[in-house]
Amino acid sequence: MGILNVTPDSFYDGARYESDHAILQQAEKMLREGAALIDVGGYSSRPGAVEVSLADELMRTIHAVKLVKKEFPQALVSVDTFRCAVAYAAVQEGACMVNDISGGSLDVQMIDTVSKLRVPYVLMHMRGTPQTMSNQTQYSDVVKDVADYFHTKLHALQQAHVADVIIDPGFGFAKTREQNFTLLNNLDYFKNFARPIMVGLSRKSMIWKTLNTTAQHALNGTTVLNTIALLKGASILRVHDVQEAVQVIKLVEAVRM
Repeated sequence: MGILNVTPDSFYDGARYESDHAILQQAEKMLREGAALIDVGGYSSRPGAVEVSLADELMRTIHAVKLVKKEFPQALVSVDTFRCAVAYAAVQEGACMVNDISGGSLDVQMIDTVSKLRVPYVLMHMRGTPQTMSNQTQYSDVVKDVADYFHTKLHALQQAHVADVIIDPGFGFAKTREQNFTLLNNLDYFKNFARPIMVGLSRKSMIWKTLNTTAQHALNGTTVLNTIALLKGASILRVHDVQEAVQVIKLVEAVRM
């Protein structure tokens, strides 16, 4: 899954695409390099991100979805949003998946909306909001607490007849660096839910702070952690750098043959 952020304030400046030309150029690059999905987001969810109005998120996201689907009609586009209005509008314009960082917690209508849309849904674990999540990292056992969250949310989704669900532990969302590594080390535990697992580790602070570098220089670290994630059961890698992620997948698959 290639990341296409149409926001001015994403944590990694190599993934900010605002002009029509930049959006289409990056979409073409990711598809050429082997992305199976393009994830379009108009609301930065980095820690402490500025609040974005519904109108602004709609304008950014829907415009980008339209552009990509018009230029690349066969592309599979996911919409990265926690707002049901954005999810609904994006699917009407050709998006085929909803990627919700809040698991329906920030918009109580989201689960019903996804049920009506009948599209796959990425259920991510997070506490609070992008503005407050850094202060909500108290867990008795981070692996068990995230698993309990998935158990509760998957039951609610089942009751709403949402059948096609992907789970995402939410690396960097209301977790300390140490908790992120604990989750990664125990990622295979979440295979018990018998759902595809998506991970978003790309260039995150758990990498560059550990290596004492920056997000711009965290590609090698991203590759290492993506490799570990695949070996521990991840099914989807959400990344800024598609070519390198595709190479990781091919090599891991070769080892498994």
